[in-house]
This record gives sequence, C-alpha cells and structure tokens, in this order.
Amino acid sequence: MNQVIVQSSGGITLVGGAPVSAPLFRFSQQRAPLIVAADGGADRCLALGARPVAVIGDMDSISDSARAAVGADRLHQIGEQDSTDFDKALRSVDARYVIALGFMGARMDHGLAVFNTLVRQHSACVLLGSRDVVFHVPARLQIGLRRGDRFSLFPLAAVTGTSTGLDWPIDGLDFAPDGRVGTSNRVSAGPVSIAMSGPGMLCILPRVRLDQVLEALTGADRADSRSR
Repeated sequence: MNQVIVQSSGGITLVGGAPVSAPLFRFSQQRAPLIVAADGGADRCLALGARPVAVIGDMDSISDSARAAVGADRLHQIGEQDSTDFDKALRSVDARYVIALGFMGARMDHGLAVFNTLVRQHSACVLLGSRDVVFHVPARLQIGLRRGDRFSLFPLAAVTGTSTGLDWPIDGLDFAPDGRVGTSNRVSAGPVSIAMSGPGMLCILPRVRLDQVLEALTGADRADSRSR
C-alpha cells in the first residue's frame, strides 16, 4: 500500500529534474502553490527560489547542497528500483490535481516512462511543458475549448471511443500505439466531449489551455465518484 506523504485539498506542483523556466514555474505555482520535488527536481526548485515541502524518490540525483537546503525532515527516500521517481512521487501525494513540470524536454526514455505512469495511475495529473499539456483521458471527459484549438490523441493501449466537437470525430476508430493514432485533430466547436472504452489514451493540448484541462479533470473525478 502506498504511503501518502503530502496531502492537499487543492493542487500540487510536482517538479522533476528536466529544465524548467522561471515563467513556466510561476505559471504552475499560481495554480498549485504547494511544491513537491521528485529527487533531482529539488535542485530545480531551489534554483527557482522555492523550497519544496517534500522531496520524494530514490535520491540518486539530488545534490548534497540541495539536501542541506531542503532539510532532512523533508527528504523521503523510496529505495526500490522498479519505478521511476515520477511514479514514486505521484503515488505518494494526495491532491485534487497535480501539475507536473520538469518531466518533458530532456531524455526520451524518461519521457516515455512518464507517459506510462500517467496511464497506469489514472490520477488527475497534467504534464506541463513549454508548448503542451499532456494528460490521461478519463472514461468520460468534457472540456471547454475554442474552435481551431489543436486536439491530439495518442494511444498507449488498444482503445476505442466517441467524440463530439472535433473536426474529425473518433467514433468507430480503433486506436493502438502500433496502429492508428489521433494527432493533429482540431476543435470544431466547444465544448469537446470524449468517451473512451478503457484506459490508455493520452491527450495533448496547447499549454494555454491548462486551466480548462484542470477544470475538466477535476469535474471528471467528481462524476466518477458519484457513479461509484
């Protein structure tokens, strides 16, 4: 059973070790002021002027200076090597939503592992990059977007679905990572509604739509809770 290390009734900004610009960090912090670092992400946080409330991971990347600056009481080492630091951190927090930055734009293998975790954990977590936001599509999603917005879907499992509000509806299509993908679709009219046959679909939207994504994912969480 996973131990919850950090809880928040609002949002958490989770910072990884990949490059993070100061504007992007502020953009996330305004929406999720509680800061958690995944291992070497602690160095990123401190460089940006923020001391994380917790550092979670196997602690093979954090510098000695960051360890001292953060303080031993905020370091939470999870030594097993069967999961990534992103996975360890995400399963150790309990929040309405998580904005994760510093996990895209560096090593390709790390990025693919992060996408894998998004699909497996099914949490309201949004990866935030300089141009994109990426999240796992829940069973049902309704999101307010503008006509012409880029709306890309990429499957990490064999799934089907239905949609309204897209230039190219997904109804009747079989998606798979080694088959059909749904990148470079566009919004024809808002809101966009998506229903998926099961887990496995990632959605990629413009960064400026982060607020709409957070609203949609937290609304989807509430709807799922009522249906249980």
